[in-house]
Amino acid sequence: MDWADLIGRVASSRDREAFKRLFEHFAPRIKGLMLKAGCSSDEAEEIAQNALIAVWRKANQFDPATAGAAAWIYTIARNSRIDLLRSKARADRLQGVSELPDAPDPAEPADIVISRVQDTARITSAIKRLSTEQSMVVKLSFIEERPHPEIASLLGIPLGTVKSRIRLAMNRLREILDEEA
Repeated sequence: MDWADLIGRVASSRDREAFKRLFEHFAPRIKGLMLKAGCSSDEAEEIAQNALIAVWRKANQFDPATAGAAAWIYTIARNSRIDLLRSKARADRLQGVSELPDAPDPAEPADIVISRVQDTARITSAIKRLSTEQSMVVKLSFIEERPHPEIASLLGIPLGTVKSRIRLAMNRLREILDEEA
């Protein structure tokens, strides 16, 4: 079978019989290839259909001098698979956003808010009493939430030193906060 000729007939005269032959030959092969690539049966079917619809629409773009007909069709199928995976990833991200609770958080009682503000002030004051090295690693680790290896890289010190400084700083903070209590 001359697949390039069939694509040419689809391009030039929208030959439905030529397209039918292309579809009957390539659709099951594309579906099988997508199943082997890990797609579900429905996804593989959708990719095969989308790919062949694209063959119908883009038949005039096919150039037998640059690619074989089968390679061109399988490339379209591969791109259809990529498009499907991207759209599913986008939909999953949007689904995650839409699952946020609609109701606002109930207001916290004033005494809890005041207590939290006071605790924050006490901790901020205690951090100021640490050495520069200790306060730096505490701020990077707990306030900026940076991972320890990143802190080590930023400060140009070994990872073990970062961990030691954090441990010593936490012990010192405990002592300072116990003194104030």
